[in-house]
Amino acid sequence: MRALSKTMVTVPASLLAMTAILLTADCGATRPVKYYTLNSAPTPAPSVSVKGDAPIPATILIGRIASSPLYLEHPIVYTAGGVELGTYEYHRWAEIPTEMLETMLAQTLLSEGRFRSVARMGSGAKGDYILRGHLYALEEVDAPTLSARFSLELELFQPKTDLVVWSQSYSHDEPVSQKTVPAVVEALRQDVLAGLGQLTASLDSYVSNLSPR
Repeated sequence: MRALSKTMVTVPASLLAMTAILLTADCGATRPVKYYTLNSAPTPAPSVSVKGDAPIPATILIGRIASSPLYLEHPIVYTAGGVELGTYEYHRWAEIPTEMLETMLAQTLLSEGRFRSVARMGSGAKGDYILRGHLYALEEVDAPTLSARFSLELELFQPKTDLVVWSQSYSHDEPVSQKTVPAVVEALRQDVLAGLGQLTASLDSYVSNLSPR
């Protein structure tokens, strides 16, 4: 009877130990985090770029882009189209969205080559204007149709007069072809490029009309 009792006790204990090991292993297994970028040319823009023969003899400083705390973090944001916003746990931006947009804005102005000088704030350069903004949306929208929403406002501040002399907004929902995060990110990238192109073209037109030839 003693041997039988011992056997009956030992078998359940072994099963419990094995179950504990399996549960521990399962809890330790996590999904890999995937990172995304909107910038197809992620090399940081130079802190200062000077073009002596630029059509517009003005220096632009790239200031900060403000936003809600959601866009000051790495997780990608989504919404069902109402008032509730959520974030993906395993899909994140490689950079803080506002910082990524600041770099892309500087790269856009540099590639156009319209201004005499383009510099980042803190570079030590003095500017005729400071270009700054506010990011209102950079997110996946699930209803009524799947789309990528980008909404940004830029304003041009003139230190000499202490006035905001120009402002422009861009807001657009880009359709997304399939329900995957990479497809959403690609749609957001296209939306951001179109938005920055439109905003900088408007800025170009405004400053060129002010600047002496």
